[in-house]
Amino acid sequence: MAFKCHAKIFLALICFAWACQPAWADNTPVGWWLDHTGKAGIEILRCGGSLCGKIEWLRVPLDSTGKPKTDSRNPDVALRGRTLCGLSVLGGFVSDGKGGWRGGWVYDPENGKTYHCIMYMATDGVLHVRGYVGIPLLGRSEVWTRPAMALAPCAGG
Repeated sequence: MAFKCHAKIFLALICFAWACQPAWADNTPVGWWLDHTGKAGIEILRCGGSLCGKIEWLRVPLDSTGKPKTDSRNPDVALRGRTLCGLSVLGGFVSDGKGGWRGGWVYDPENGKTYHCIMYMATDGVLHVRGYVGIPLLGRSEVWTRPAMALAPCAGG
């Protein structure tokens, strides 16, 4: 009888620990990330059957005139007035079943270009993001890290 009671307590503790683990503990990049520059915080979310991400924090959210920074380098002139805060910069990622995420795209507001993209989480918890044209060999990799403290979301536009 005592064994059954201890087994139930042990099982309850395992269930509690599993329920309390952070969103990224299932080895997905879901959650908050700082880009390689530390200037932008991107929140990666589940969007239907794939992953997507938006800029939700900016170290310097205002331009030199005191207005929210915009997507000023977008090749589509009609989109240049969009604020960077709240801007979708990742989308379409599906798991490759081996710890990576493929089939996605990444938008770089610094040059206004969209690239094919793959990403994977390393064992040390950093996120490797590789944007490319054509094949992954023809691309650039960045390492994103989890923020050390909670970031206050900026006011999206």
